[in-house]
Amino acid sequence: MDTPWDPLHRAYFMGYAQWTYLTTPFFMTMPGFEVTEISPWIEDGKLWHGLRARFPNGIASHSKEQDFYFDDDFLLRRHDYHVDVAGSFPVAQYVYDIVDVDGLRFPTKRRAYLRGPHLKPIRDLLLVSITFDANKFRLDGSS
Repeated sequence: MDTPWDPLHRAYFMGYAQWTYLTTPFFMTMPGFEVTEISPWIEDGKLWHGLRARFPNGIASHSKEQDFYFDDDFLLRRHDYHVDVAGSFPVAQYVYDIVDVDGLRFPTKRRAYLRGPHLKPIRDLLLVSITFDANKFRLDGSS
C-alpha cells in the first residue's frame, strides 16, 4: 500500500479502475469473461447476491478474479478485489447513492476499505473515496 508511483503508474491505475467501475456489470458479457455465481453476502440484515468475474488476459483491472454483490433490485452494492499492482492487498469497495443517468442506474459514491478476516471491511482503513457528479452522458465530449 506504500508503493511509490509516478504519474504514469497513477494514470494506468486510474484508467483501468475507472473503466471497471463505469462498465460494471456490462463488461461481464464481453467475450473472454468467465462469470460464476458465488455465495451471497449478508450485511446489515440484507442479502446481496454474489457473482465472481474472471477477467481475460489483455484486460487490465485490479485482479484477475473479482467478486460483485448485487441487491434484490440487481444494483451493485459491493465490489471485492485485490490490488495486484500494489502488493495484492484485499479490498472491499461499497457503492452508494444510486441515481438515474439517462435511463441507466449509476452509483455516484464509492468507498474502498482494506478487507480483513472473513471478508469484513476494516472501516477505519479507508483507501479510496470516489464521487461522481455527472448527471448525463454525452457522446460529443462536451460538458
